[in-house]
Amino acid sequence: MTTSDVLSSSIFDAPRGNMMNSRGVLIEKKIDFLESLSGKVSNRRSRRWLNDRLLIELVPRLDVEEIRGLFAPPPWGDSVPLSPFCMTNVGEWDSFRTVDMDKEACMIEALKVPSIKKITLVNAEKMAALKAWHRVDCRTREALRRSFLLELIEGYEDCLREFIKEAGEGGMLVLHVQDPFHRLLLHVL
Repeated sequence: MTTSDVLSSSIFDAPRGNMMNSRGVLIEKKIDFLESLSGKVSNRRSRRWLNDRLLIELVPRLDVEEIRGLFAPPPWGDSVPLSPFCMTNVGEWDSFRTVDMDKEACMIEALKVPSIKKITLVNAEKMAALKAWHRVDCRTREALRRSFLLELIEGYEDCLREFIKEAGEGGMLVLHVQDPFHRLLLHVL
């Protein structure tokens, strides 16, 4: 194959049996040929030729219908093909297409409100516990950890963490603590 044959032939002209192998080989030959020209022309021009040629080669040729579609898109040219919705029973879709906007807005609002209330009711106790925990200053927690009741505080923190993570709806944590100072520590946590 001569250099003019390499440049003029398209990768889509190959026979069907050799399509996969010859296509890759032909692209490689064209790239090698265009790169060999880089000594004769500027680098920018050779790269532009290479990019243009690759873009042309990698896109298959358009058939008549595709070309007509490019120059006459559906709103101005050919008619738009029917959608699957139009081909179904018209009576079923009429009620869907002719929904009153006010009814639609009321229905959407009615669907939104219970889900928000449900989420807030389920998580209200957990959120209250987390907010209370975040109100405790980090320096206060650190001071409590530095005291000699470190194991006790870590045990209480672990209990609280497990309760918050695993407690289901309406869960309740009951700790029987007799010492007033320990109860104070629990309230701080």
